[in-house]
Amino acid sequence: MNASETTGPQSGSSRQLLHLLREEPPKERADAARNRQKVLAAAAKLFREEGVEAVSMDAIAAEAGVGKGTLFRRFGDKSGLVAALLDDQERLLQGRIISGPPPLGPGAPAAERVVAFVDAYAAYLFENLDLLRVSETASPGARYRIGAYRFWHLHLAILLAEARPGCDADLVAHALLAPLGAEHATAVLHEHDAERVGAALRDLANALVGARP
Repeated sequence: MNASETTGPQSGSSRQLLHLLREEPPKERADAARNRQKVLAAAAKLFREEGVEAVSMDAIAAEAGVGKGTLFRRFGDKSGLVAALLDDQERLLQGRIISGPPPLGPGAPAAERVVAFVDAYAAYLFENLDLLRVSETASPGARYRIGAYRFWHLHLAILLAEARPGCDADLVAHALLAPLGAEHATAVLHEHDAERVGAALRDLANALVGARP
């Protein structure tokens, strides 16, 4: 379905589409859930202390007290583990978009919601930059195969179709998400601080939709 075929960002049909793309955590046995949390806590601790690139799967297994085979069966590789760490925060941001207060959530004009999304996503990006970089660059095109990307893209496409009638909302949404990629942000943040980058992203969103700065 093209974004222009929906009835706008506040509509029930739009929220239903986003709900379909919002991935819910799998149901697990209690012992499996406990082990998962142990692994995620261990990984978060080691990543925070040593950096994502420096930590091996062996080190995470040892810290969590689980077998290396269990770790690989559960998460596949480091990028899978990173994706699991990001999952809770992604679903939290998605929930705010679907049913949270405006302007990020429903109830504000589409143009304001576009700018609010860019602000909120930039904050999430800067806070989790190393993890997102691993997740998005695990293989060529990995960023665009991640379920969360499809959610962010559809959300923006729906809003842009309302804020800029007649524009190619699908492609413009991709264009707006491009500078929010972790690899791009990492390069830019080598030269500029996060506050300045965030302000520039907000200016870009405002210019695109004609919202007030």
